[in-house]
Amino acid sequence: MVKTASTMLPLGTTAPDFPLPNVDGSIVSRSQFFGKPLCVIFMCNHCPFVIHIRSALAAFANEYLARGLAIVGISSNDVTLYPQDGPDAMKEEARKAGYTFPYLFDQSQAVAMAYKAACTPDIFLFDADHSLVYRGQFDSSRPGNGLPVTGADLRAACDTILAGGEITGEQRPSIGCNIKWRPGAEPEYFTGIAAG
Repeated sequence: MVKTASTMLPLGTTAPDFPLPNVDGSIVSRSQFFGKPLCVIFMCNHCPFVIHIRSALAAFANEYLARGLAIVGISSNDVTLYPQDGPDAMKEEARKAGYTFPYLFDQSQAVAMAYKAACTPDIFLFDADHSLVYRGQFDSSRPGNGLPVTGADLRAACDTILAGGEITGEQRPSIGCNIKWRPGAEPEYFTGIAAG
């Protein structure tokens, strides 16, 4: 399992749009969430790092959706080589995991590239104006490191934004499996360098 770190997109970046199909067949885009803080999570079905936080992510979403946060998950993996991450499997995964947020399929991988996403999970939090205020880890737990999955880092950032505050302090990169780019389509910003 190769560990890849997120690119840490510059704070203040405006959220790129993502008009993408949801598992329910609808098209979901950023404009639907204007005026609400927005959390965008690049994820997939088979990644051990996503599976590790799966239950806690579903619980986080249920709690914070009720508090006014908009959340979308996006899967950008190449489904020719990784069919287990395709739309039908995503629909089943959303049902089994209890995901109540839109789970979108980025077949062209253009949205992942626009966000400079590198790994799964790769998490981006935007304020109500959709300006980037947090990017990094869910928490410090990783498969096999013995730390409990709490979502502490993302929760703290969301609590601050929902309370109208400004996020301060260190933001630690997310660590996960690299996004599975189509052969020859790996973007320039992605180095695939393993992270500790």
